[in-house]
Amino acid sequence: MAKVGIVMGSDSDMPVMAKAAEMLDRFGIEYEMTIISAHREPDIFFEWARGAESRGIRVIIAGAGKAAHLPGMCAALFPMPVVGIPMKTSDLGGVDSLYSIVQMPSGIPVATVAINGGANAGILAARILAVSDEALLQKVKEYAQSMKEDVVKKAEKLESIGYKEYLAQM
Repeated sequence: MAKVGIVMGSDSDMPVMAKAAEMLDRFGIEYEMTIISAHREPDIFFEWARGAESRGIRVIIAGAGKAAHLPGMCAALFPMPVVGIPMKTSDLGGVDSLYSIVQMPSGIPVATVAINGGANAGILAARILAVSDEALLQKVKEYAQSMKEDVVKKAEKLESIGYKEYLAQM
């Protein structure tokens, strides 16, 4: 099966990026994960991004905060899909990261999830890979069905006990 590359600019991004890895684990997708600063170690970053395809990576998930150049630079060097995760920042709440990632120039697209959207990045990577993998597509469909069933159970519980008791149990 194809692999996913997960890269972050700082270990402070790990809690969010781990959510992407957890989703890939759930779908049985192999991945590699690393920390590389595109600004502080550009030579290492260029080598990693340019070599990703030869290592079997078919999608990159890149998380970054503030200037958030990591996802865009991945997209500039890697010929397959890149999913960017804007990190919440103390200065501007992550809007700076979001704008930096989503406003890529024409020809260098980065699929962008919500601020701190690690889980959705993992799911999106799985959906991208599922285009050419029937077994993975089935797992993605089963996951969607399980989410639906969870909501139905919650609605049934709310309807049976009322909102006050439901809130008390949360």
